[in-house]
Amino acid sequence: MGFAKFPQRPVSRAKSYWRWSLIFDSVERFIVGTVGLPGERAFFLQVRQSGKLATVAVEKSQVAALTERLEMLISQLRKSGHAIGLNLLERDDKPLEQPIEADFVVGAISISWSEDGNHVEIELLDVEQESQQGWNLFLSLEMANAFVKRARAVIESGRLPCPLCGLPIDPQGHLCPRANGYKR
Repeated sequence: MGFAKFPQRPVSRAKSYWRWSLIFDSVERFIVGTVGLPGERAFFLQVRQSGKLATVAVEKSQVAALTERLEMLISQLRKSGHAIGLNLLERDDKPLEQPIEADFVVGAISISWSEDGNHVEIELLDVEQESQQGWNLFLSLEMANAFVKRARAVIESGRLPCPLCGLPIDPQGHLCPRANGYKR
């Protein structure tokens, strides 16, 4: 893990900006986890490399989108023959490591596949554009697949949907719009 300067895509042609980015090129662990009860959960991504831990805060929808896109990438790579030995890593069910302190809140996520390096690159950028922070993760296909397995389990462990309207049901119930606002 180290700091490196990468040129950021210029906002305008007149200015060019630089941002600081943490590069994780020998990732030992990459997981999603939550803190709190369903309906009030905070989502975090954690990366461990060379004995160092880094954490960022994300939204559930971002985790779902990242998981969906990684699944699509893995599916395409399977069809093209790149996904040999994909099930070597088990799903990591261990909890988030302490301390859980987010370095930043993720605003944008990008995913790419490097055929020559045979890895998935995930770029996470801070929601606060002024801070210009980011992470660049380089994951093996096996680690990306293990992340997908855990992320699916974490996403699905939330509140159950209402059978009438599909909105999540809190432990206290919810006001269902399809039942004219009656509590279910």
